[in-house]
Amino acid sequence: MSRAARARAPVRLPRERRERDILTAARAVFCERGYADAGVAEIAARARVVEGTLYKYFESKRVLLERVLEGWYESLLADYAEHLPGIRGTRARLRYILWRHLRTVRDDTPLARLVFLEVRAHDDYPTSPLHALNRRYTGLLGGVLAEGVAAGELRADVPARVVRDMVYGGLEHLSWRHLTGRGRLDIDREADDMLRLLWGGIARPEAAPPQAAGTPLEAQLRRLEQAADRLEAASRDAR
Repeated sequence: MSRAARARAPVRLPRERRERDILTAARAVFCERGYADAGVAEIAARARVVEGTLYKYFESKRVLLERVLEGWYESLLADYAEHLPGIRGTRARLRYILWRHLRTVRDDTPLARLVFLEVRAHDDYPTSPLHALNRRYTGLLGGVLAEGVAAGELRADVPARVVRDMVYGGLEHLSWRHLTGRGRLDIDREADDMLRLLWGGIARPEAAPPQAAGTPLEAQLRRLEQAADRLEAASRDAR
């Protein structure tokens, strides 16, 4: 083969590299345009492949979206696996779970929006790999609750399933205005407010944190009431 012919020959990348490039391009396009307006042709162009080649790796745009979100979930689970074991105390670990979830929604808003508004609305979601990953994700809370009961910090008579549904349902309501572009998400304040409400319902009395010096009980109660009002307002906005 002549030097000119070799220069014109296409570079054949390893399959794993090609797949990774397509997923990277797809994530960018889905985040910029949403699922409905994302075009396979644009994804292929950004990945520097022809559209026909893309379909050799992913049979449809839907499959491509699912693979992008699966990778996102796996990265979140890896982050929890790295940081959660080093946090001591049930209250601190619960606070981290609340705060980390809200940070994910704030920092990865387009991907969170795709999960909430696009993926979960599909009939096949309950049997999908994404649903299984979401159960692993929310199951982290169940593990922390079980450890808290075993350590004597949490009440044993509160069903973990109910706590899980209240926590993630509440977090979704708190995030809704942000996801729909109608408000900002203060992740520190929201995590602290939800933790106060949650801890007051599930902690054993002797595990409750001491009252801050110089802080009247009435002021603490007012803050709890304000947090409850915000949760109620967010719930109304989401309906």
